[in-house]
Amino acid sequence: MVGIVSATDLFNASPSPVSSLSVWEMNYLLSKVTVNQVMTRKVWTVAEDTPIEEAARIMADNKIGGLPVLREGKVVGMITETDLFKIFLEFMGAREKGVRVTALIDDKPGQLAKVTKAVAEAGGNFIAFGQFTGTDPSTRLLTFKVAGFKKEAVKKAVNSVVKKFWDIR
Repeated sequence: MVGIVSATDLFNASPSPVSSLSVWEMNYLLSKVTVNQVMTRKVWTVAEDTPIEEAARIMADNKIGGLPVLREGKVVGMITETDLFKIFLEFMGAREKGVRVTALIDDKPGQLAKVTKAVAEAGGNFIAFGQFTGTDPSTRLLTFKVAGFKKEAVKKAVNSVVKKFWDIR
């Protein structure tokens, strides 16, 4: 792997729209540009067994839209922002109907079990479930989506377990 060409690389290689060059002069100049001249030489890559969250972290930290995927030094694929969006949709159950809840809970053993038990006992079924850093080190922010009951029933089922509801829809 000697380099990669991104949309940004191509944009940066293009003449400015405020240039005094004619269309024919711009086309002539662009016809002389090579991949070698515009490619990014420092290429971030991942192995095919890299966890998806690690690939996403690399992309976010380095502000890049994709990563070549390698197996034994050879490119076998590409992971892109679009792939990560698709995974996010699946994690959040975006293609399924249900009630999505975002709530703050205490960060201590057994709290997640209390939430899942309360939902199950009320007849709900989890479609998606995620947890994030809370407002301080003693809390966690839960986002989950459930099927099987309406918004008010979800709120009633988990009300005694959560510290604060941020959003229910």
